Amino acid sequence: MSLFKNKLLLASPVIALLVVFIFSLTLFPAATMKPADLPIAIVNQDDGADLPDGSKAAMGDVIVKQVMQGAAGSGSDSASPVKWVEAGSLDEVREGLNEQRYYAALVIPADFSKKQATLRTPEPQSPELEVLVNQGMNATAASIVTQMANGMIGSMNKMISAQLIGELEGAGAMLTPKQAAVLAAPIASKVTNVNEFGANAARGNAPVSLFQPIWMASIAGAAITTLVVGKAVLSAGANRGEKLKARLAQLGIGVVIALLAGFCMAWIADGMLDLNVPSIADTGLFLSLTVLAFFLMIAAVLSWTGIRGIVLFVLLLFFGAPLLSLPPEFMNGFYRDWIHSWLPMRFMVEGLRELFFFGQSFSLSGPALVLASIAGVSLVVLLLSVMKPSPAKAQAKGIA
Repeated sequence: MSLFKNKLLLASPVIALLVVFIFSLTLFPAATMKPADLPIAIVNQDDGADLPDGSKAAMGDVIVKQVMQGAAGSGSDSASPVKWVEAGSLDEVREGLNEQRYYAALVIPADFSKKQATLRTPEPQSPELEVLVNQGMNATAASIVTQMANGMIGSMNKMISAQLIGELEGAGAMLTPKQAAVLAAPIASKVTNVNEFGANAARGNAPVSLFQPIWMASIAGAAITTLVVGKAVLSAGANRGEKLKARLAQLGIGVVIALLAGFCMAWIADGMLDLNVPSIADTGLFLSLTVLAFFLMIAAVLSWTGIRGIVLFVLLLFFGAPLLSLPPEFMNGFYRDWIHSWLPMRFMVEGLRELFFFGQSFSLSGPALVLASIAGVSLVVLLLSVMKPSPAKAQAKGIA
């Protein structure tokens, strides 16, 4: 049959396998995620305690030393899951959490050693460690950090409990009911979420959930305006002045698209999706800037490559979206350094996190400044496309 002589038909199994392989790569970051070097602060406020024998206990220093040595020792063959950072004060810790420098913080209170010393007495008091989890920084990291903190404190409890029971048994002491209850878990823990994402924030993924409609709106707007305006820009008879006017008209349309899409998305997120948008105005302005940056970036590329260049941005959607919900410390080096760090959409997610969870207002700084820079560079590239020869002229000159 002539049907089986068709090369495209014969190649379809190979094409299908290539598609499966290529798009399986989008699952790789989530399937192989492993925390490494998560920055977590530790602050020691322990005042120590004077013991009956005249010595002084400083259990806070002991814990800090053990934590630091444990992190250094675990990094011999692979990166430690935690990068502990000593902080000088609780205010310094809170500042670091608000500035998204730490995923969490371990706080050793001032009375830790004093309560630790009472564990051998008939009236024991459980010393308490507080863990501050920077929930709004990343939902995945917040969950993992909470589990790690509980596991670490659980290990401390087992070690201290075994030590105290051994000492009391060696001394032939009889345990009181209070001692028995406390010795089961000598150290109490208190986990506090800071910069919380609340109940109506898609479990902390509200910033990521808004990416796809914004990205698709930007692609659609850039593609349509490129096709329409391109007829004038690529016309063989159009001079550079007319081409420039056409591109400036495309810019004006892009601004209108950005404002409509940005504020409409903010209203939908708050009114229909119930995502507890803190400020429609700030969120709408930021999303409008985001759409404009994406629109200009896509339009700039399409102005040089033609509509076929849209494949690049569709691939960015498939390969970039899975990375947006993961902390960089959960990715392997290739995805972290060569893909995630170059994704323009990550600045949208970072900016929305600041607005949603960290009490920030819209300003041209941080992620917004980066998006504005992307828009500016893209606009220059878009306007420079007026220098590109029209297809007919390029063909006449033998360069197309």
